[in-house]
Amino acid sequence: MRRFPVYLDPPSHPPRRFGGMRTRSLLARATAAATALVLPLTVVTTAQAQEWSPQEPPLETPWTDDVSPSNALPEYPRPQLVRDEWQNLNGTWEWAPAQEGDEPPFGRPLDREILVPYPVESALSGIVEDTDRMWYRRTFTVPDSWDDRHVKLHFDAVDWEADVWVNGTKMGDHRGGYDRFSFDMTDALQEGENEIVVGVHDPTDSGQQAVGKQRNNPGGIFYTSYSGIWQTVWMEPVDPANITKLDLTPDVAGEHLDAVVHAVRDGGTTARVTVRDGDTVVGTATGEPESTIEVPVPDPHLWSPDDPFLYDVEVTLERGDKNKVRDRVESYAGMRSIDTEMVDGVLRPVLNGEYVFQMGALDQGYWPDGISTAPTDEALKFDIQAQKDLGFNTIRKHVKVEPDRWYYWADRLGMLVWQDMPSMAHSPDEAAQEQYEHELAEMIDQHHNFPSITHWIPFNEGWGQYDGARITDEVADMDPSRLVTGASGWFDTGNGDAVDSHIYVGPGDPTPASDERISILGEYGGLGLRFEEHEWSPGNGFGYEMVSDSESLTTRYVGLTAGVQRLERTNGLSAAIYTEITDVENELNGMWTYDRQRLKIDLERVKAAHEDLIAGRPVSGSVELPVDELRSLRVTTPGYTERYIRHQDSLGFTEVVDDDSSELLKEDATWRIVPGLADDQCYSLESLNYPGEYLRHRDSRVRREASDGSELFHQDATWCAVPGLAGSGVSFRSYNFPDQYLRHYAAELWLAGVGGPEAYETSESFNEDVTWALEDPWA
Repeated sequence: MRRFPVYLDPPSHPPRRFGGMRTRSLLARATAAATALVLPLTVVTTAQAQEWSPQEPPLETPWTDDVSPSNALPEYPRPQLVRDEWQNLNGTWEWAPAQEGDEPPFGRPLDREILVPYPVESALSGIVEDTDRMWYRRTFTVPDSWDDRHVKLHFDAVDWEADVWVNGTKMGDHRGGYDRFSFDMTDALQEGENEIVVGVHDPTDSGQQAVGKQRNNPGGIFYTSYSGIWQTVWMEPVDPANITKLDLTPDVAGEHLDAVVHAVRDGGTTARVTVRDGDTVVGTATGEPESTIEVPVPDPHLWSPDDPFLYDVEVTLERGDKNKVRDRVESYAGMRSIDTEMVDGVLRPVLNGEYVFQMGALDQGYWPDGISTAPTDEALKFDIQAQKDLGFNTIRKHVKVEPDRWYYWADRLGMLVWQDMPSMAHSPDEAAQEQYEHELAEMIDQHHNFPSITHWIPFNEGWGQYDGARITDEVADMDPSRLVTGASGWFDTGNGDAVDSHIYVGPGDPTPASDERISILGEYGGLGLRFEEHEWSPGNGFGYEMVSDSESLTTRYVGLTAGVQRLERTNGLSAAIYTEITDVENELNGMWTYDRQRLKIDLERVKAAHEDLIAGRPVSGSVELPVDELRSLRVTTPGYTERYIRHQDSLGFTEVVDDDSSELLKEDATWRIVPGLADDQCYSLESLNYPGEYLRHRDSRVRREASDGSELFHQDATWCAVPGLAGSGVSFRSYNFPDQYLRHYAAELWLAGVGGPEAYETSESFNEDVTWALEDPWA
């Protein structure tokens, strides 16, 4: 049965075990070769299978209609280890649901067709069913030119447990929904037609494995599950002695690239690593496989979001006096460093030795048509480019691991990536902990070479969290070239490189930086905006706080960004992640709609705010006011320009004031501008006739009150002066609610966020109502 998410209210707030580019051209050649071969490979030899056809998704993306059996993700899937020859096995496979204990369907056609690599719950798969056990089957032929070589079969991701047979011979099994695995199927191959059978078991959250945000009964902040094959399946020929993996670690200070070449049947071989800048050889070095080979990269051209330069890397495996090449692969590397250092007395993250504020969005990698799997490579790239266009320099990839090509695009386009480990849904038993640590180790090991990844996050908000301090230390030991946050939000591990706060809507008061750990705001925001005809489940969507229109969303967002900038100064905040780049199912928090059809915010205003933040300029500007001088504040809304801010019985109002007004009214409408009680870079407004009492907000109503000396009062009574939102004058942004402003509504003064649910938050004339003219004092 097809499952649609239901509405739920969101919550309030072993292998290495624990203990200018030639690459581009080779990728293009490899992809072209596979595209030429994909058509004969996607023919399923059965007259009984129900032919594949796409189902209608709740929403269509711009790429939904581009998907077909002849072009199901035809691109070369492993950009960090590229060979010329390969064949893509994506396309139509036979498929059937299964029961525990079923015999594998060797030589037996299955009833239906599925489009691989889209998960069975997705519309693009053609299935759209919920089943925890299933069979996949297809036939294929091996090109004659591959004779006398070994043939490897690669699965880039299957969720969650997979058993694989070739021609009835068991190749092996694998557990883990997010890491790739391979088999050497040479001995099982036969002349002519061959058969692959894959059995899958995926209990989703009824099991204890890592699932991220998948749920069998999705709703609220948890989403549709994705089961079965969900990344590319492919095969390639290799020499018996072949390279299996590269570890490339930049050493910027030492001006070299550390390379470890992993290989099999490598007795008597030498690995040669060459680094190029275009056609120019930068450095070359040789060494034994499994050893660290230092390749000189003098005066390296550094990789950064502003300049994502990548070197080409060629690796050969050679044997004999004449250095006969047994295997050759191409890769790439970015020379960059990431660390923490004291900068002006605050511990900060430094990229290539320089502090850069890391401003990013939460990216969950869900699609309405492919669920976990982007419909096309162009779509995969789109989400990264969209964030780049908005001026972000960072992405938090949230409790999901993407195909390698996603990280390739992040490397190419220039984005810093914080990589989460997909979380477990329950408290794990001992066996689940062992499996989780294995999958965590595989994630780190398989993604070591991507320069965009600068940060590992093992746990999120306590979901399945255990032994946090130990896990954090072991991740740091496994990869000392990157930063580690032990737990993002809620349950701090007390160690690692960062302390991470989650505050909705925020930005609130995140835990300050210490001498040992940087301060980051791992999640905040969540402002929601509904776009009709672009909702997953119309009428059932939610945000942490809903707004009425795009201009309101933009204004609120820019205000939040200004608040983040203030926290950079007051709390030592070094990074912030806004929730989120796109809507996801019933979450309407995105800057883009879930279908990637509509951008909800003003791109230029948001980009400018991010550029100001990263450059250290006041976000959206600032206005300098005369300190320790008296002024009166006049309304600028047309039709009300004779009214001024005044207090009456301690509450804030606007009232007409003129020469004939009483002295009491003139005094009530006169304010002394003083340095902000919470921050002297902003201002407080002290009453003339009630010295020591200030204009502050409480429960959204603005009033005159005497200071009680508390931090809360000081923040409530502090206002940051920014250029008037109406285009002239000055607007007063709340110090502790920076997306809200001092506004008059029905003659009353309110702390208001534009487009909110209250009457005083209406977007109508909002910009004029929060813009004030600074006038000579009435008293």
